[in-house]
Amino acid sequence: MKPIQKIKGTKTSSFGSPGRIGHDSSKFYNSRLYEGVQVSQQVKYIENHVDSSKLDKVYCKSSESMNELPDNSIHLMVTSPPYNVTKEYDQNLSLREYRDLLKRVFNETYRVLVTGGRACINIANLGRKPYLPLHSYIIEDMSEIGFLMRGEIIWNKASSASPSTAWGSWLSAANPVLRDIHEYILIFCKESFSRDGIAKSSSLTRDEFLELTKSVWTFPAVSARSIGHPAPFPEELPNRLIKLYTFKGDIILDPFCGSGTTCLSAIKNGRHYIGYDVDEKYVNLTNKRILSFTAQSELFDNKLTLVKEPTKRYRTTKTKAKKKKR
Repeated sequence: MKPIQKIKGTKTSSFGSPGRIGHDSSKFYNSRLYEGVQVSQQVKYIENHVDSSKLDKVYCKSSESMNELPDNSIHLMVTSPPYNVTKEYDQNLSLREYRDLLKRVFNETYRVLVTGGRACINIANLGRKPYLPLHSYIIEDMSEIGFLMRGEIIWNKASSASPSTAWGSWLSAANPVLRDIHEYILIFCKESFSRDGIAKSSSLTRDEFLELTKSVWTFPAVSARSIGHPAPFPEELPNRLIKLYTFKGDIILDPFCGSGTTCLSAIKNGRHYIGYDVDEKYVNLTNKRILSFTAQSELFDNKLTLVKEPTKRYRTTKTKAKKKKR
């Protein structure tokens, strides 16, 4: 019998080299490229309890102060901040004021996240004269707060993207304009790249894990009219992030709750939710959507019970009848 051959770890001989199984990346991370950006591996994991009376609620207030929540208590933040483009819920802030607002909210987010907790931000860049790379500003500000960046997902909206006809100079190189069919989902974490997963259960299938760990996600946008909010994101977006980055029973935060899609997705995935929004109209919309879903779920469960019980009685009667014939 031949001895089992041990697979040797590979080392980076050139950028983009193959051989990912057993890959030894220490040479790359010890290179000068990573000088000053190394992260300490000695991190104490902290997770504090949130009182049950504070869970599964949407607070009608600014998330610049989330004093209902203790430090190190939230497992994942998923949000899409208002774009400040003069829509009905925007405050028409300057770029500096807008960044300062987001920074105050994300500072609070950092405080309430557990060690290794994730923050996922859906954002689109704006304008053309000049182009405003909001995603790069947020990356810069999140790094200043102390977040560690894990990567970015390109959300390809494909055929559901806005049918813009702002071509610029049509069929001319004078001034052609790019038309965005994508948005970004920026991924950050607090203090540690990993979370404590002892005695916790994930809800990802093998195929979902393989698909969701890709950096490009393709699914359609959702109609503002169908939801009742001027800028909703589709439920598929928080659904994927919740499955990928949390365990069952974890707590999901959305500091710019809007129409409550993140909260709804948290419920459907067996997680708790906490939301914040300054507009009472949208807080009421969120609660209405959640109430509608839970009522439908209870009705469905009741129907299942009614179907099962008659079937069970029928089988029992049939068995007794056979015994009498014998």
